[in-house]
Amino acid sequence: MILVWVETEAGGLSEISLETLAFARSLAEAGGGIAIRAVLFGEVEDHEAASRELGAHGVGEVRQVVGEAFTSYAAAAWAAALQELRASTGSVVVTAAGSQRGNEVLAHLAARLDVPMAANVVSFDGLAPFVVTRQVVGGAAFEEMRLDRRPALFTVAGHSWTAVEVSDPAPATWVEERPEVAPADLLARVVATRTKAADGADDLKTAKVVVGAGRGAGGPDGFGAVAELAELLGGTVGVSRVVTSLGWRPHHEQVGQTGSRIAPDLYIPCGISGAIQHWAGCASSKTILAINTDPEAPMMTKATYAVIGDMHEVVPAIVDELRARR
Repeated sequence: MILVWVETEAGGLSEISLETLAFARSLAEAGGGIAIRAVLFGEVEDHEAASRELGAHGVGEVRQVVGEAFTSYAAAAWAAALQELRASTGSVVVTAAGSQRGNEVLAHLAARLDVPMAANVVSFDGLAPFVVTRQVVGGAAFEEMRLDRRPALFTVAGHSWTAVEVSDPAPATWVEERPEVAPADLLARVVATRTKAADGADDLKTAKVVVGAGRGAGGPDGFGAVAELAELLGGTVGVSRVVTSLGWRPHHEQVGQTGSRIAPDLYIPCGISGAIQHWAGCASSKTILAINTDPEAPMMTKATYAVIGDMHEVVPAIVDELRARR
């Protein structure tokens, strides 16, 4: 049995959790058709819709954890609930998305079960022994890790798998669970949530096209053509850390280890060298078209396509061509 914690957001299912289910399905198939059960915490607006969507992603049964202790996030309490569900279902694998909460809760669970936990896994190699490959150093390197003890605990790196529905879906069955929680497990919990004004960071994370610019922009006035290109392509602007450090652009536009991690269909980094920290944020892009005067820049050597030239000449030329074609 594979137990997958599926996170919810804005009343729906998290996209990276659906990606995690794709990983779990691959693992289940390798194990000869192991059943997949999903865990949801708190209230769900539409049980029937969630049941259909989870069934479409290979889940046979959903365990919804309800109760006062689970109305807001509490890592230790949620880990305690997962521990109880793992025992009752006999699950040999417990996994979640490699989000901040996914990594935190599974780390708590690993401590409770006294087993190792692998974070940000991207692939596995067989089941006996169970060997996984995971991202380290912000995605700049990979590490092979062997998980000998059971249950195997790991989180799946975001955007490392594609959420794909099964060919013959059936709605997942729904079961409510009300685990007991010790008061000590609720000492650290979310007591209030404040929604800040939208700053564009979410748009950057979900954009299908991102046009980036780095030090090569030359200053705050060097982003006009970049922004215009992003608009023409129906995308958004992303920048390197040096740009935000210099105050040329706002932090919510930063792509990288300390900014947003993106996975667009197309990323166009202009005048960005491609340092490890930036690559950690854009490595999941499906296609990268890099523009730089330095052919040996790391971004140029890793890109799908590379244009050797001055971004202040190349980008306006692309913009002019796009406008002419329209």
